[in-house]
Amino acid sequence: MIIARSPLRISLGGGGTDLPSYYRLRGGFLLAMAIRAHVYVSVQRTLDPGLLLKYSRIERPAEVAAIEHPIIREALLELGLGAERALEVTSVADIPAGTGLGSSGSFATALICALLALDGRQAGPDRLAELACRIEIERLGEPVGKQDPYIAAFGGLTAFHFHPDGRVSAEPLALAAETLAELEARTLMFYTGRTRSAGAILAEQDRASRALDPAMLANLDRVKEIGLATREAFARGDLQHWGRLMREHWEAKKRRSSAMSNPDIDRWYDLALREGAVGGKLVGAGGGGFLLFLADDPPRLRRALAAEGLREVPVRLERQGTTLLAA
Repeated sequence: MIIARSPLRISLGGGGTDLPSYYRLRGGFLLAMAIRAHVYVSVQRTLDPGLLLKYSRIERPAEVAAIEHPIIREALLELGLGAERALEVTSVADIPAGTGLGSSGSFATALICALLALDGRQAGPDRLAELACRIEIERLGEPVGKQDPYIAAFGGLTAFHFHPDGRVSAEPLALAAETLAELEARTLMFYTGRTRSAGAILAEQDRASRALDPAMLANLDRVKEIGLATREAFARGDLQHWGRLMREHWEAKKRRSSAMSNPDIDRWYDLALREGAVGGKLVGAGGGGFLLFLADDPPRLRRALAAEGLREVPVRLERQGTTLLAA
């Protein structure tokens, strides 16, 4: 049995500029952090000659091209494993999908890593991320950005430059030990209880960028500036400034789509600001998932949001990206 693992992530600044419809015009930039919550994928061949694929359900299609699971199907085709038979794929995650932590990109990179190992091959983080992006963006036509596969593959606290020609440059950011300790102590993340598909919100942004909508492009230009300023704030250990930038980032995100927030999220956000948060935002495309805050008074903020029924998930840096655990 082959087992691979990829971390989930939080986007710290610049999210949204990693969509091709924007970075091909202006170049994109963001800073993301892998966290100690993971997606695990195991792959093994079975002894059932009549079985083509088994995951949470069993499929018996005549060929790989007829597999219904889109990422598994396209990964097998992209990797030249179209003749593969009797394959069992198992996936488990520490946090549910649809919560804004990049689970699709984490699943794709772990799956590709495991399938390559099954075939006696391996790939570095650049290649894993590139293949995952090709599957989701090019083969499946999903209106998603590149950050999720890239931070899943690289791990750590990493800045990414998305060049107009499609290249991606990764820039690991090393924090001073005291800054990392402060970051983990003061960064609080709460589950809103709502899952959502990022597709609709990102498709709205994608259409507006392709149409050269001035307001959308200006919004994303500012978000990119916020991403660059966030990197500088982290480099000098100024988390207080990051908190203020995150608050501005959230206001910019809300202007991109009416579906970005809802009355409950707005109420919880306003409560957090009254109870010791410097700033915060929804992680991911919006509409649900996790609220992320930098707190001046973490215990006070925890009590306030716990009273609202929100569950906290600890934020801890995961230094490793996609990793082969067993082969």
